[in-house]
Amino acid sequence: MTKIRPSEKAARFTESVIREMTRLAMQHGAVNLAQGFPDFPAPEAVKSAACRAIDADINQYAITWGARRLRDAVAADWQQRYGLTVDPETQVTVCCGSTEAMMATLLGIVDPGDEVISFEPFYENYGPDAILSGAIPRYVRLHEPDWHVDLDELGSAFGDRTRAIILNTPNNPTGKIFTEVELTEIARLCHRWDVVAITDEIYEHIVYDEARHVPLATIAGMAERTVSIGSLSKTFSVTGWRVGWAVSPPQLAGGIRKVHDFLTVGAPAPLQEAGALGLGLPDAYYSDLAAEYQRRRDLLVDVLARCGFGVFVPRGAYYVMTDISSFGYPDDTSFARYLTADIGVATVPGSSFYRDPSLGAQRLRFCFCKTDETLLEAGRRLEQLR
Repeated sequence: MTKIRPSEKAARFTESVIREMTRLAMQHGAVNLAQGFPDFPAPEAVKSAACRAIDADINQYAITWGARRLRDAVAADWQQRYGLTVDPETQVTVCCGSTEAMMATLLGIVDPGDEVISFEPFYENYGPDAILSGAIPRYVRLHEPDWHVDLDELGSAFGDRTRAIILNTPNNPTGKIFTEVELTEIARLCHRWDVVAITDEIYEHIVYDEARHVPLATIAGMAERTVSIGSLSKTFSVTGWRVGWAVSPPQLAGGIRKVHDFLTVGAPAPLQEAGALGLGLPDAYYSDLAAEYQRRRDLLVDVLARCGFGVFVPRGAYYVMTDISSFGYPDDTSFARYLTADIGVATVPGSSFYRDPSLGAQRLRFCFCKTDETLLEAGRRLEQLR
């Protein structure tokens, strides 16, 4: 066999289906409801802070694990919102987005052959992240229509080889917010099997219908074994900035920081300064953010239902999972490509969120982090399906 080939690890997963659908949207001039990036402006205060930092020549390397102002802001945010004391010197690692924070965490705390549990349907990065870190992925189903966890199935996934569990709440792609009963059981199992929890909480402020986000680290005894990942991207509509962080117990931060250092050295310095300002915005910013997204959710849910989609109404994040069985297509991928090329609306095949593609063969995910004009234009095009 030739040595001029990709690695065995890289051969075990595919390219991102989400980013592939964005490229198809661009190719066909489709409305992009596939990839979750806003098409409206970021907050002026946050943008202005970035410009001021650039003008002030904050353009060189920050401290590898993050500018002090941003780490202080992350710690203050945890204290204010969740009553949890975080030491910015020993517990906060700023990374190039939550994507790198997750990768650095897995590489920093997981050994080859360890098992890592994820819930499915899952955000597509988690499987490749586990593979790249040498871990063995294990999956626990979220059950429709409310995406609940079967606690017996959850318990059977844990064992002596389990090193970590990945929890994404509010959840992409389902919009699920894990209940306190589910979180408490996850915590119990983590204690029983001495497992680390890695939580992806980048949609923490995007919750609906009076739902409440509860960080797993706030459950009794879990701060000592939880790595909590956050980001500027979704909260401040700056997905291209790539600034995120991992909040972890000090005994895990060392490994995460070493891996982060040799992956990327550091996140963009002027954007970290803007992030520090953003985290200090008044509470009204966050309540308005959630209210605006709930309005957009309701708009898209109505459009999709009128056009014949079965809709799983999300309680958080900014995605809608749908049932396409009424359209008579054999699978999600062919229908998604038809919608993109012929109808002019790009979405994401549901099979990309499952280990077994057949489980998502009649599901599509739409995003609604778009202007009213974009969502209404998508609706106008989708009317052709009626």
